[in-house]
Formats: sequence, C-alpha cells, structure tokens
Amino acid sequence: MQMSIGTVMRAVVLGSMAVTQLSAVGIKAQQGSSQEVPAQEFSSQMPILKPEAATEDLPALPAVPEKKSTILGGSIGKVDPVRDVITLKPFGQRPMKIQFDERTEVYRDGKRIPLLDLHAADHASVQTVLDGTDVFAVSIHILAQLPEGEFQGQVQSYDPRSGALTVGTVLSRSSVLLQVPMNTPIVREGESEFTSVESGPGDLVKGALVSVTFEVDKSGRDVASHIAVMATPGARFVFSGNLSSLDTHAGVLVVVDEIDQKSHQIYFESKHFPISRGLHPGEDVSVDASFDGKRYVATAITPN
Repeated sequence: MQMSIGTVMRAVVLGSMAVTQLSAVGIKAQQGSSQEVPAQEFSSQMPILKPEAATEDLPALPAVPEKKSTILGGSIGKVDPVRDVITLKPFGQRPMKIQFDERTEVYRDGKRIPLLDLHAADHASVQTVLDGTDVFAVSIHILAQLPEGEFQGQVQSYDPRSGALTVGTVLSRSSVLLQVPMNTPIVREGESEFTSVESGPGDLVKGALVSVTFEVDKSGRDVASHIAVMATPGARFVFSGNLSSLDTHAGVLVVVDEIDQKSHQIYFESKHFPISRGLHPGEDVSVDASFDGKRYVATAITPN
C-alpha cells in the first residue's frame, strides 16, 4: 500500500518521540541507581524501537465512505503533500480544496500512477465524496489533452436559450447531454432534396436524426463542435438507386444509392402501392418519402 508524504512524516515524528521518551527513561534509571547497568543488560531491558515498527503500528485508514460521488472537472492548481490537499479550479467556479490520501487512485491518460507523482495539471477529472464536512478525492484522472468523439442519435430535447441538447444514442439506449455554443456549425447532410434547404438550430427538433462531433471541456462537459442533420420530422426525401430488397408482406424495401452506396430502409403499405407487386430486387427505382420522426415512409414508388 502506498503512503502519502504526510503519512510518512507523521510516522517519522511518532518514531522520533518514542525514541526520545525511551532515552529519557534510561537516563533517569541510571541517575536513580548507584550501580552501573551494563550496556548489554540495558539493551535487553529497553528494546530498540525500529522506524518500520512505528509505521506498522499506525492505525489503518478506514474504507472510502460509501456515498454518492460527484465528478468535478477543472485544473489542479496546487498539490500540498504535507496536508494531503489539492486545490481544484472547476470551470467557471471558485477554487476548492479537496482532501486525498493513499486510498485515492491517481491516473494519467488512463494509466495508474503513484500518488507521489500527483502534480499540478491543466486538465483533470476528480471523483469526489463527502467525508464528514470534507470533500475527499476517490480518484483523480489527469488528461494530457481533452478527449473528443463522434456519435449518431436522435434529438430528444433542445433548449436554444441555454444551448442544452439531449440526444438518444443509436448504439445504446442511453442519452447524452451536450452544450451547443452559438457558433457551432449545424448543416444538413444526405439526400439532395433534404440538403437543398438551409439548416440551423431550428433543425434540432425532437425526433431529428443527427451525427454529433464533440469534445470535452475543462469542466468535463460534452461540447458539440459540429452537428450534421440527416433528417427532421416531416422532411421530404427522394431516394434513387438499386432496389436491394423488397418485402411486400412487411411493407419494407431497401434502396442503395449508386453514388455513396448508402442503404435506405423505407416503409410502405402494399395496398396503396399495387406497383410494388411487380418490382424485383436488382431494379432501379426512385422512392419519394417523408420522415415521420421514427422512420422513412414512402409516398411514391417509381421504376426508373
């Protein structure tokens, strides 16, 4: 188990005090008796206190409090190894002091490092819990550079006043909360009928399909740096290409665009499209469709 500098210093001080007290007892014993005590006999009566024993005798630290943790992002301005305190400067807030000790796990770019290697850092994420009235660091993650990423999903909500955007991800059933600065590029991508209309924050309506590029700022927030809008509820599309598959019973067809080779799954009602019974996979078709917030629905099917 690694020990902090503060803990080691406390052990040394305790060891020094114990040796001083034993020496004083030995001197008084010699002064109170007229007979000399042989050195060998004295050493057997008064065992020498080793520094290692003093360290081992210190009481073990209690387990980390099992409370709800809070993750704070910011920069570490100062590390005090004597008092076991770091000063964290959260984004947009005043600096705060956070306690740490050998129970605290420290990582740099995802790799575990010794506690003694903890130093000031520009970017850090600190998992904290309340230990009484003190804020205690369960783990400290130091980042050499801010991470970034990209994902696709469907808009659940957007507040243009605060810039808060919530997107449900496609691969998982979770949602991501992002900040959208006023200067974030928002563009339409995909089929020409859809991209012919200028895009903007007004496209971030509930149900819109988006692809978001984001980065993490110093406070640990996900901030959108680019948003591509692929579809909005009610928008009209024209898909042209090869009919890859056709299921008239389920009312589903797939068109593969010859230019970008992207597949588009489109739903239709067979009774409204008698022509669908004469179509076969491999044919070239054009499908007019609209996006209803969940899927593309055909409004016209035309063989090319």
